[in-house]
Amino acid sequence: MKRLFLALLIYALPCLAQPVPAPVQKIIMLKYAEPNAVQRLLQVFNLSMQTDSRMKVISISGLPDRVSAAEAAIKALDVPSAQQKDIELTVYFIVGSDKENLTGNAVPQDLQSVISQLKSAFAFKNYRMLDALTLRTRSGADASTSGVLNSGPGAPATSEFKIHAATVTEDGATIRIDGLHAALRMPFTVTKGVQAAARGGSFSGAAERQVQYAQSGIDQDIDVKEGQKVVVGRTSLEGPDKPLFLVLMAHAL
Repeated sequence: MKRLFLALLIYALPCLAQPVPAPVQKIIMLKYAEPNAVQRLLQVFNLSMQTDSRMKVISISGLPDRVSAAEAAIKALDVPSAQQKDIELTVYFIVGSDKENLTGNAVPQDLQSVISQLKSAFAFKNYRMLDALTLRTRSGADASTSGVLNSGPGAPATSEFKIHAATVTEDGATIRIDGLHAALRMPFTVTKGVQAAARGGSFSGAAERQVQYAQSGIDQDIDVKEGQKVVVGRTSLEGPDKPLFLVLMAHAL
């Protein structure tokens, strides 16, 4: 009996002596899949996980064999689905005012229905389009674009349009836009007096003109019906008497 116990102990010693593998960490970028959905599916691997939906990454930590198995599962899951379509978004920067000589271009004919709605809701008589930006993106991906306005001589005005992600509902009727940012950066000139000491304790001033910038825009999440033109929001361009309206149109291609 003692010999049998000794033999079993000798056989078990190498197994008991094997070191436990050190945990490993991996950060994996996703192209198509939603990180939180992937995390829920990977719970069977008993790993420590964190996700970031905006950056589309998932970090995993655990024993090497489990991390390797999770990586293989992520590779199989991170593929395009039928719902992942190309999306086209167009934002129009519309300014309103009571002035006749309003800066900007004529509003396109296909936006006249939106202008009619604005005129019925606000007392401004004239509307002009300052700029329009279009971007195309894959469902679930971020995208950005920018432009330069024809603002005459001097420092140019610039426009910016970006999103964190856009997704199409299963029925294709609605487009969800997360992290929409659309803004104008407008230059203006300020005059500063440079004072210089003169005889008799008086001062003489020399005017100095400097270009500064003011930014007006909208940041929000929004649901848009496919093909519909909607007023995303209103902000001030040069005070309450000159508002800036952002009109958005979305298409699933």
